[in-house]
Amino acid sequence: MPYYYFSTEVSINGRVIRAEIKYCYIRNIDDGSELPCTLKGKFKLDYRQKKEKLTTTDVIVVGDTVAYDDLGDGTGLITSIHPRENYLARKAPKIKGAGKRGERFEQILAANIDQFFVVVSADQPQFNNKTLDRFLITGDSSHIPTHVVINKIDLIEDDAFDFWPALYEDLGYECYMTSIQAPKSLRALREKLQGKISLFWGPSGVGKSSILNELFPELCLRTETVSDFSNKGRHTTTGVYMYTPSGDTFVIDTPGVREIEPYGIKKEDLAHYFTEFVPYINECKYNRCTHEHEPGCAIMEAVEQGEISPERYDSYARLLATIEDDLYF
Repeated sequence: MPYYYFSTEVSINGRVIRAEIKYCYIRNIDDGSELPCTLKGKFKLDYRQKKEKLTTTDVIVVGDTVAYDDLGDGTGLITSIHPRENYLARKAPKIKGAGKRGERFEQILAANIDQFFVVVSADQPQFNNKTLDRFLITGDSSHIPTHVVINKIDLIEDDAFDFWPALYEDLGYECYMTSIQAPKSLRALREKLQGKISLFWGPSGVGKSSILNELFPELCLRTETVSDFSNKGRHTTTGVYMYTPSGDTFVIDTPGVREIEPYGIKKEDLAHYFTEFVPYINECKYNRCTHEHEPGCAIMEAVEQGEISPERYDSYARLLATIEDDLYF
């Protein structure tokens, strides 16, 4: 977690709605006014001096609550960053040419979130349950209430797809089946957002911004069609932004990603984030069972008996292999 500073000066409480290299844009909690602010030099100095002891590359992120002073020239100065109630993070993408060590830091997306919506599409780009599972574990491991939005349901032509929402609902996730071609499909999602700070994240091209435009037309977020050549999404949101459609409702739009890896999960703990595995974990023959090859593994037996879906177990095995290869765990 970052280091925090508290000023004895009279300051204004605000929330970070956008963070850029030069300015952080702050929304005043009391009157809703917005002001570009800079950080006090001691934030950056302390960060540089202690960077090797930190697990994050971010000093301040969208959603952080701060105290700031209005300088009277159209800008402000952030004097303190308040402790975070929670935050959502992933492993930073690999940097080409950076070598095997030092490139996989924690990358914080946003902080102080009430609920996290993983947005995927039924098609264009094609639904991928393994990617969805990685996003869900990212949210669950951050202890943020996490929900599923399956968008573009108008593209579904086969009833067999019903398997997926049923699977995740059985696991305890709220599933919202949406399409901007059918505005009524968004009603339940709109109600869920009221009075909350909600973050939308998922793969590129699944329609996060399109959903937000349909829910809140005044946002006018830029959208783009999926590439016909690759059937993969194109990035349209270029940064993390917090919007305020109404006084007590906040939505955070994020750039789509091509890959996602949860941060800070050890391989011996991964099974605990697969809800259906939990009843079987203590029944394994070995205490440090990885649930991959050991004899007497209760989870593998549950898969064979149809009590755990093979699709979810395959997601677990693939993610476990990624963690085992990571030098940080």
